[in-house]
Amino acid sequence: MLITCAVSSLADLVKPRGRAKPKLALDDTPQYIRQELGLHGMNLSTDLLAGADRRRLERLRDRADKAGCACLMLHEPEPQPLADSAKADDAVDRLRRVLAAAHALGCNSAAMSIQAKNNENDRELVIDAMRAVMETAEKLELNLLINPMEGLTAEPDDLTELIKKIGGFRVGTLPDFDAAAASEDPALYLRRLAPYASVINASLHEFEDADQEEGLDDDAPGSLEDLADMLMSAEAPTHTTFDIVPMLGAIKSVGFEGTLAIDYKGSEDGTLGVLKGRDAIEAGLESLAEQ
Repeated sequence: MLITCAVSSLADLVKPRGRAKPKLALDDTPQYIRQELGLHGMNLSTDLLAGADRRRLERLRDRADKAGCACLMLHEPEPQPLADSAKADDAVDRLRRVLAAAHALGCNSAAMSIQAKNNENDRELVIDAMRAVMETAEKLELNLLINPMEGLTAEPDDLTELIKKIGGFRVGTLPDFDAAAASEDPALYLRRLAPYASVINASLHEFEDADQEEGLDDDAPGSLEDLADMLMSAEAPTHTTFDIVPMLGAIKSVGFEGTLAIDYKGSEDGTLGVLKGRDAIEAGLESLAEQ
């Protein structure tokens, strides 16, 4: 299982609010993720590529390859209205352009979500639209992953049945820790979707450090580098928003061998959040291996 980074985790550096100048250029992101975060791959979202032409995408791909941190997936965060007859053609065209961009970046997957109601009419419209999109995915040899959302794809069984009806080997799922945590049984949720996934989105939020758990009150470090050093030497932090260990156990139990992308959404600095997420995931996997 390869642990990677969703670049959206570093939004405070790459895409700061307001008119502030980015602290980290997008072209420098692969090297930053590889050297500073110790991860070997990244996922991009299309909102970070606004205005980029093919030449820009290929330059980013080259930088990623040289850094040893390839772009593995391009995610379209805006849900696509494939069941809306007035908007479906535009949505199909949008997804084809996302696939073309993913190909230029050297990705092996693109991901999206579907805006549709959970009824038979919408299901049939979505199947027809997705089959048209999958023709492009097949030609480009890319996987197209469906990120579950409210409606047609909310329940694992409904989503996997939809995938079977779309058909082909290149359509799959993009399970998410947030969605799993919101379900009645997070581990079961992931066990149902992980067999259809090549990527799982590890959405992470708040952590408690080992020294906080023990009630210690050390002086705060004076810089980001000090904090990173502290993380490297301390026991792994605990994710407090929800327990990630049963989720890791669930995806291991079904033999998942794809990539687990850290998508940090918490209140801390993005770099620290990813570092804590990496350490927490690695510690969780080690504890499972010892059981």
